[in-house]
Amino acid sequence: MKLVIIGGVAGGASAAARARRIDEKAEIVLIERGEHVSFANCGLPYYIGGEIDDRDSLLVQTPRKLGRRFNLDVRCNSEATRIFPDRHQVEVRDLIAGRTYLESYDRLILSPGAAPFVPDIPGAGLEGVYTLRTIPDAERIRALVEREKPATAVVAGGGFIGLEMAENLHRRGIRVHLVEMASQVMPAVDEDIAAFLHRELRDKGVKLHLSTRVEAVERDSGGLLVRLSGSEAICAGLVILSVGVRPETRLAAGAGLALGAGGGIEVDDHLRTSDPDIYAVGDAVEVRNLVTGRKELIPLAGPANKQGRIAADNALGGRGVSFRGSLGTSIVRVFDLVLARTGASEKQLKAESLEYLSSWTHSASHASYYPGAGQISIKLTFSPVDDTLYGAQAVGRDGVDKRIDVLATALANKMTVHELTELDLAYAPPFGSGKDPVNMAGYVASNILNGDVAVAHWNELNGFRDNGRLLLDVRSRPEFALGHIPGALNIPVDELRARLAELDPDRETVAYCRVGVRAYIACRILAQQGFGRVRNLSGGYVTYSTAAPGDTTSALERESLLQGQE
Repeated sequence: MKLVIIGGVAGGASAAARARRIDEKAEIVLIERGEHVSFANCGLPYYIGGEIDDRDSLLVQTPRKLGRRFNLDVRCNSEATRIFPDRHQVEVRDLIAGRTYLESYDRLILSPGAAPFVPDIPGAGLEGVYTLRTIPDAERIRALVEREKPATAVVAGGGFIGLEMAENLHRRGIRVHLVEMASQVMPAVDEDIAAFLHRELRDKGVKLHLSTRVEAVERDSGGLLVRLSGSEAICAGLVILSVGVRPETRLAAGAGLALGAGGGIEVDDHLRTSDPDIYAVGDAVEVRNLVTGRKELIPLAGPANKQGRIAADNALGGRGVSFRGSLGTSIVRVFDLVLARTGASEKQLKAESLEYLSSWTHSASHASYYPGAGQISIKLTFSPVDDTLYGAQAVGRDGVDKRIDVLATALANKMTVHELTELDLAYAPPFGSGKDPVNMAGYVASNILNGDVAVAHWNELNGFRDNGRLLLDVRSRPEFALGHIPGALNIPVDELRARLAELDPDRETVAYCRVGVRAYIACRILAQQGFGRVRNLSGGYVTYSTAAPGDTTSALERESLLQGQE
């Protein structure tokens, strides 16, 4: 058996290593266009920023070590230019020697990845304008930063790479302008979750340009002049284009392999393409979204590594192993804040026309009495029909990663939000709480499903006081004085029973507090006193003051909100 793998890094390198563990006698050829066959491309922004100082630490395996350990024929600086499926051959160009030759195969695994999208704008090819995909890309950017010490940089795109580059260039003392054509950074998450990142970026001095695009880059006497939509122009010494990636499907399309609706390579559950002897993995393939069931591109390292293993199992072992799909579980650090997601967001569920409910919680990352506790904000989406979890998004400064991993596990096993309340999670004061933030998220969602409380969301409050409706702030008077939703009536929850006569039981009322706990208690009091039209503001004032457009909450007040307890 002869297996040829086109493309290294996550999918291809893991496929090669797995293939050798399955079949010691197989001939395995790994063809890689670049000079590095297995490297940590997710670490490149941190190398540019200096947090990772040694370039060689990014090399997961060198071609020589990978070849020796697994007895592989590793050919770097070799580009597969064409596939002939009828002849079971690949055309390969040796980029060093400049010669072209044909390589035969019995089975072929494609792992071409995805390439940074370069917008069709004037000046995109100028010196000082870069994309980031490979170690040589990172070396060029870092060399420019260290050699020319630019005062200002423009980062176009607010996805993973854009956010990480904004942080790491800021670490280098560079003034950063982050330009995003959407109305929020991290388009995969909901706008109210992204709002936490907007604040963090602005607080750290990054200039955000939302709903804005780079229209041209020009060379001028001061370096580069970056022209934005809306006639604004920025003088910069460095421009990073990180406006998205596109699947590398040229080889697949040229070989007549079927492509999916999203432009990626179409594969079945065994990662087999439309040709039975060709498999495909990684950023270039369309896989099933485990929540919506739709095939889509999910360009993440975790799924690519798993797919490489499965493709090797099926190509060499004939084991019929299936790749179930992906939840798109992902995480990013932006300065002192961490944001993570898994499953379907609210915007995805709306796009799929799926009926859903959502809830917010703001819990301490560990026992609040133990020093260093911060806030973890969790937004759940879930089904009102069978109570199953649809998705989770979380943001905070500590402990976000382990909570999103628990929620991803719950999603993969189709757990209901009620079952989240029963999860037996590790607790000691430095690490968690008796009721973990995941448990608390489950309790709040269960209360909604059980009819214990109705909820309103922050984006429903615009004009809410029209038609005689009431906003009821049940926090303390000092909290109310620090900041509140305009037009709200303040009755602290501990005074509520004594002041019921001040309220109309027939009036539609939304109660709110800092994060929702006291307002939930207030709603239960009012409901049992005959108030029939009462709702709790999900996530309370923390969510509202972060997500509401035009909010002017000060950094000092925000810190008070983040650190305060119910």
